[in-house]
Formats: sequence, structure tokens, C-alpha cells
Amino acid sequence: MIEDKEQQSLNPNFWDDPSRAETILKELKGHKRWVEQYQKTETLVDDTEVLLEFHREGEGTEEEVDAKYEEALASIEDLEFRSTLNKPEDELSAILEINSGAGGTEANDWTAMLMRMYVMWADKNGYKVSELNRQDGDVAGVKSVSLEIDGDFAYGMLKGENGVHRLVRVSPFNAQGKRMTSFSSVFVHPMVDDRIEVEINPADLEWDTFRASGAGGQHVNKTESAVRVRHLPSGIVAECQQERSQHQNRDKAMQMLKSRLYEAELEKQLAEKEQIEAGKMKNEWGSQIRSYVLDDRRVKDHRTNHQTSQTDAVLDGDLDDFLKAFLMHSEN
Repeated sequence: MIEDKEQQSLNPNFWDDPSRAETILKELKGHKRWVEQYQKTETLVDDTEVLLEFHREGEGTEEEVDAKYEEALASIEDLEFRSTLNKPEDELSAILEINSGAGGTEANDWTAMLMRMYVMWADKNGYKVSELNRQDGDVAGVKSVSLEIDGDFAYGMLKGENGVHRLVRVSPFNAQGKRMTSFSSVFVHPMVDDRIEVEINPADLEWDTFRASGAGGQHVNKTESAVRVRHLPSGIVAECQQERSQHQNRDKAMQMLKSRLYEAELEKQLAEKEQIEAGKMKNEWGSQIRSYVLDDRRVKDHRTNHQTSQTDAVLDGDLDDFLKAFLMHSEN
């Protein structure tokens, strides 16, 4: 498979069709990543066996064997976890949307905290983050925000974050120092690229333009460059104010719309197959999936029961254990 695609890439006419060429290179990169991960794991297992033999013959320490064993075990578990990302859409970048629930300033502040958490997670994992659309809170925080998380397997990693996230803390916005509960909802969509075709009839689209909301000063957008598009048959709406150019915002809004229509089609296919587990998961998406209880120092995922007392670390983007726990749980 790898040799075949490498041969294709050496063809003098390879770049005559840039879209097809990029697709082949992405597939080649993915295959090589799997082989490298497997070879790394195989080497660690072999090294563990060698160290164990040395230890039995009186050379080397038990601590060295244990350390290498833990390293090999972690690599095997990572390989097993990555094998769950086996659907076509898992390889795609993601659009992540966060919306405040009821609760005014407190909920808006929680949305801003979640936004920071996901941006820090993305930075730590080598993903590029772009802010597509944002509505700030009246006093503090963010009412709603759409982020593009760009990179391989961003959607596969984040798809389990769909649902309501609950914060419990002593509120800095409450003069009596009361314990407050806030809710924000998270939605994750696969960002479709040239590998996936989504047909849209231009007659089914309704376009609006408006002024982008900015931070003020010289950067206030004085032209109607922000764009909103509505898909009339489905009622799905996408809007973008990331770029200064209305043309660029139209292109990005169209990509966002295609992504949501693609996800809607995926959900329809799941329903048609009547997969019981998929149905359960879909029901859970609309309910509370995780609680962040700061004064008790506890973050708990209610689907997998995975929890940690490292609340600060989680809010600083250490989400991998929660993401992996969900993906492994949903495979079982």
C-alpha cells in the first residue's frame, strides 16, 4: 500500500490533479504513521524482553525492567486507542462550538474558560486554532464561539466532547461568595475537505452580510464583511467573521455549512442502521457529560466515570485521558 502510493507520487503527472495528489499524500502520511507507531511499539516490547533476560542472568535492575515495561505498555495502549479512530471523518479537522447556557455573566465566563481549555489542548497537541465566529458577553466572558481546530484526527479526538459541560464553583461574580452552577454546551463537527464531497444546490442557500464585531479601536470592521448562510431545506445556519474579506468569509462559511450537512448525514446513517449503542450515545450528547467541581477539586465524566482531582491541569488543556477514556468506552 505504501510502496504503491509512493510510486504514484513519483509519477511526472502526479500534480496534474492537485486535489487528488493531496489526498494521496495525506493517505500516505497516515499509513506511514501507523507503521512507525507499530514499529516503535514492537521495539519497546523487544527491549523489555531483552532487559528481563539480562535481569534473570544477574545483570540490570528490576527498576530498569519495570520502567521499560511501563513504556511498552503505554505504547501498546496508545496503539489500541488510535485504532478506535477508524472512520473516514475521524481523520478530519474539526469545528468546535461553545455556547453559554442560562446564567448570564457566570455562564459566559465558563464558556470563556472552556474555550481557553480547548485552545490550550490544541496547542499542546500541535493543532492550529482559528477563531471563526465569536460573540462576547455583555460584562465578561463569551456568549458563543466557533473555533476551527486544524490538523489530522482533530475531529476523531474531540468528537466525544459533544454535550453539556457543568461548572460548580464559588463565583467571583457573586458578592456573597456563593457556590454557583453554570452550564455550557459544546458541539463538534468534522471539517470536510476535498476528500469528502457534499452536494449543495445554490438555489437552497440564503446569504446575509453584516458588520463583524471586534475589540474596538482601529480594528473595528467598518464594512459588512461578516457572512451568514442559511441552508433552507435543513434550516442549518453557518456564519463567519474570521477574515477581513467578505469573499474569504463566504468560502469559510460554505465549508462550515458543508461540514454540518455532512455530520447530519452521518447521524442519519447511524439512525438508519438502528445501532443501539450509537443511539444511546446520541441521547447523551444532549445531556450533561462532564462536571468540573472546583472547590471539591474533581472533574468527572459521567459517561465513562473517569475522573481526576487535577482540576487546574484539566482547565489548562490536559484532556487526553478524558478523550481516550471516552473513545475506548464507546468502542466496547
